[in-house]
Amino acid sequence: RPSIATPIPTGKGSVTLLLDSGANVDCKPKHLCQSALMGSIYAKCMLGKENPAVGLLNIGEEATKGNEQAQATYPMLKGMNTINFQGNAEGRDIPTGHFDVVVCDGFVGNIVLKFAEGLAKTLVGLAKDAIKKGGILAKLGALLLMPALKKLGKDIDVSEYGGAPLLGVNGCCIISHGSSNAKSICSAIRQACEFVKNDVLTQIRDNIDKEEIWSHDTEVK
Repeated sequence: RPSIATPIPTGKGSVTLLLDSGANVDCKPKHLCQSALMGSIYAKCMLGKENPAVGLLNIGEEATKGNEQAQATYPMLKGMNTINFQGNAEGRDIPTGHFDVVVCDGFVGNIVLKFAEGLAKTLVGLAKDAIKKGGILAKLGALLLMPALKKLGKDIDVSEYGGAPLLGVNGCCIISHGSSNAKSICSAIRQACEFVKNDVLTQIRDNIDKEEIWSHDTEVK
């Protein structure tokens, strides 16, 4: 089942892949397992992660936490030999870089993504207002911090990634934001070239064929 893998910048100068972030609002446990496998392969081939840590987005760390979907998915992920499953990931774990890949259905993932975008814009706006209202000392302090802020801005700039790959289709598809600028589109093209060069599609196809878990997943009512 195709899944959108959105890179979320972390405090470690890397990204956490969040998938699905909008392609499928209703997912069976086997679909979440497929997302975990595809995200893990993408992290290896494209992000240089040797053994990506995979987490299942949930409301707590314990294996018994969550709704029926999460509880049915947990043992299936744990039984997969093709991924490095590290248990449940809470929402606060996404931007920390503790997990390389975080899996959820597209309904939850899209809400997480839009919330993160809105929060980032709000914090930037609050910081600008505080500097404007803080007087000459605040402005001088901001000036001194400018080199560090520019580096931070580049680390979290979504245009550096260009877009999110749609994994699970027979080809290479990069989904860019509707308001993407020229830099974002160039980054998306570069990402697509690397996707083809690293033969990600073949890696996904071959590894999915190795898993036998798809045929006996637990159905959620």
